[in-house]
Amino acid sequence: MKNTPVTSNAATVTTISKSIMLDEPIKRGDSFISEVTIRRPKAGELRGISLMDLGNLSVAALQTVLPRITQPTLTAHEVAGMDPADLTEIGAEVAVFLVKKADRLAAYRTE
Repeated sequence: MKNTPVTSNAATVTTISKSIMLDEPIKRGDSFISEVTIRRPKAGELRGISLMDLGNLSVAALQTVLPRITQPTLTAHEVAGMDPADLTEIGAEVAVFLVKKADRLAAYRTE
């Protein structure tokens, strides 16, 4: 997994995207997607989604938001067919994006 930090005053302040290697690649046509990059969503990309559901890793909420924030863009059908371990990992990273910057920094300092 790769973090893409944004720096300010020589300190890392936020992660705006994260690349995740999938345990089970997603088949798309004749090719496979083995790595997905998710980026921090903007408020408008969260429309129609309960933040509580997203924070609780609701599959329905992830099926709605992931097509809006993934590269390559995953379809809701592809999200529904993902390996549960991959979906959990991606969902956990989305949940981290919902936390305030100061809380994210505190979590990274303890790791």
